[in-house]
Amino acid sequence: MPVDPELRALNIDIPAQPESLVKLSVLLAEDEVNLQQVSALIESDMALASAVLKAVNSSLYGLSGRVQSVHQAITYLGTREVAAVTFEMGLRAVFPGAPELAPVWERAAVRGLLMGRIGYAIGVDPWASHSAGLFEECGKAVLFRHATARYKPLMKNAVDDEELAFLEHQEFGVSHDALGAALCESWGLAPAAVHSVRFHVVVNATRELPVQLQRRSICVLSAVAHALMTDPETLEEVVNAVAPQAQLEPELVLRGARRVQAQIENAVENAA
Repeated sequence: MPVDPELRALNIDIPAQPESLVKLSVLLAEDEVNLQQVSALIESDMALASAVLKAVNSSLYGLSGRVQSVHQAITYLGTREVAAVTFEMGLRAVFPGAPELAPVWERAAVRGLLMGRIGYAIGVDPWASHSAGLFEECGKAVLFRHATARYKPLMKNAVDDEELAFLEHQEFGVSHDALGAALCESWGLAPAAVHSVRFHVVVNATRELPVQLQRRSICVLSAVAHALMTDPETLEEVVNAVAPQAQLEPELVLRGARRVQAQIENAVENAA
């Protein structure tokens, strides 16, 4: 998909989607996903396959034994989660391996897993939810790659994403939420995921879903994941504020969020 002309005028490069992820997207779009083809495609890129196996063997996924192949990972975790990890590794690979970006990718992995599993638990598109979580902060990587020396102080000094977006606008004329949405759109993510990435900063700051937001339920999951990751004490308050705006039952969302949170916490504790 074409990048917004206003963003193109700023001369900030939006990296192209790696060919392996383009092919994976095609396979995932099939009515009946061929697991053998998916695993073979991922394993055809040795660096990507190695990164995927390293990720799924981390404590975050809580597997009882170490998996040795992508096909085995799919057997244990399912196609969606392995495909999501593949997209995560592919996304990371198009940006510099800088220590400043490590927290961005760490949060992306946790957020994507939270949103995908909560989405599955409450009947909200888990693939779009997982994708939205993975890509939520990718605009920061775009700006970091574009102007590393100018962007580092902004990342260091901003107290939260709302302040960071303000500083980005002052320095570059655009913020990471808009750039992240542009990257999602150019990589062919679902419109609901694109909109969640575009509006996550304002939703987390105000707990109000913009009227133009598509598939509002996915942005609700973004706010829920944000609460779980930054201040779990506010979870119920956040759910009660945002869930009704997407016609979601707060108790259902809260129950699903707590169940997934417990799953992930138990996995990490058991691996320690």
